[in-house]
Amino acid sequence: MTARTDEVESLLTPAEVAALFRVDPKTVTRWAKAGKLSSIRTLGGHRRYREAEVRELLGGAVPQPRATED
Repeated sequence: MTARTDEVESLLTPAEVAALFRVDPKTVTRWAKAGKLSSIRTLGGHRRYREAEVRELLGGAVPQPRATED
């Protein structure tokens, strides 16, 4: 028997990652090829990205909103 964990890792498609960063999906693929973002290949050869890693990267990439003066 193989050990199974109860925690299932969430994976995102290139289009989902691209939507989060507001870039083209091909840009996300280039990031993976450049080693900026790790990817997993499905049995069909499609790339998938770990949601936790994407969210972490997104958290550092998004500028903080500036306070407005009223």
